[in-house]
Amino acid sequence: QVQLVESGGGLVQAGGSLRLSCAASGRTFSSYVMGWFRQAPGKEREFVSVISWVGGRTYYADSVKGRFTISRDNAKNTVSLQMNSLKPEDTAVYYCARGPQDRGRYYYIKESEYDYWGQGTQVTVSS
Repeated sequence: QVQLVESGGGLVQAGGSLRLSCAASGRTFSSYVMGWFRQAPGKEREFVSVISWVGGRTYYADSVKGRFTISRDNAKNTVSLQMNSLKPEDTAVYYCARGPQDRGRYYYIKESEYDYWGQGTQVTVSS
């Protein structure tokens, strides 16, 4: 059974920081691309960031570029999202998800390309 468990969400003032973590069970993590998505109230879920298995290559949505940093610890089966300079528009439920196996391509930004999802963690940024 694949399990992804997010943590680290909370309430923060604009300009503040949060660090989200996602713990993956067993072999579900090894060799797979991992991504973060978010869903704001009344909106569709959107891509935030993705990281490859090999080389830690990363890609970000324009809305978070320069403020968020994705990373992974393959030994611990975790992927993290460091969020700095948070804005009220970053308020959303944040999900980590498992993408395809890393066979060179890591540029996966479509929700449909991810097969397993965590339950989500709420991030609220007050103005």
